[in-house]
Amino acid sequence: MRFVRLVHGGIESWASLVDDATARLYTDAPYRGGTATDRVVPLQDTLCPVTPSKIVCVGRNYAAHAKELGNEVPKEPLLFLKPPSSLIGCDAIIELPPESARVEYEGELCIVIGKSLRRASVAEALAGIFGVTVANDVTARDLQKKDVQFTRGKGFDTFCPVGPWIETDALDFANLTLTTRVNGETKQHGFTSDMVFNVGVLLAYISQSMTLVPGDIVLTGTPEGVGPLASGDVVEVEVSGVGVLRNTVR
Repeated sequence: MRFVRLVHGGIESWASLVDDATARLYTDAPYRGGTATDRVVPLQDTLCPVTPSKIVCVGRNYAAHAKELGNEVPKEPLLFLKPPSSLIGCDAIIELPPESARVEYEGELCIVIGKSLRRASVAEALAGIFGVTVANDVTARDLQKKDVQFTRGKGFDTFCPVGPWIETDALDFANLTLTTRVNGETKQHGFTSDMVFNVGVLLAYISQSMTLVPGDIVLTGTPEGVGPLASGDVVEVEVSGVGVLRNTVR
């Protein structure tokens, strides 16, 4: 099943896709106990499909990407956070900040948490997943290198596009294809089987230091092929079995 957030009658609502043009409203987020209503509405005025308390990201989780930036593969997952204020949805604008001369795309598989996870085992972590979506970990690469730590370079407003929906059907996280295109040209083409730390290991590891609560999201890392974005570019990130996240750069 695919879940979206949309505005209907001036109210932000959760809904499940019925078809390409309509969606069924829910009383609340499904992971908070929301249930389906009998109201089917046009699929329009969609929003970012996630409302996390925190956005946990994993750096250098593909060996080839670590190498292309001149970094070693970490011995343990390398974690950092993006602020929720960086979130935007599909078809929203990625804004280039004047503070940076080098903003890059990073297409990623994004995990949406459905149950609280604290010091979870790998099995418990996998059982706590609500669904998956697509993310773009937009990065001011020059500021990331200048600052050493990642907060500013990763945290600008609009630097975390997520969407177009949350896919809750069972997927084999180890056998998904991730593709990033800029203006129709393929820039990244990777496989989740190449992750250094797989999804279950990542979630279990994160939960040892911070409680993941329903609605939180985890960006699992990007494959090689990252590169710059310029005003007017259209960037698309596609994860097989999930969907295509599309944004324009300004």
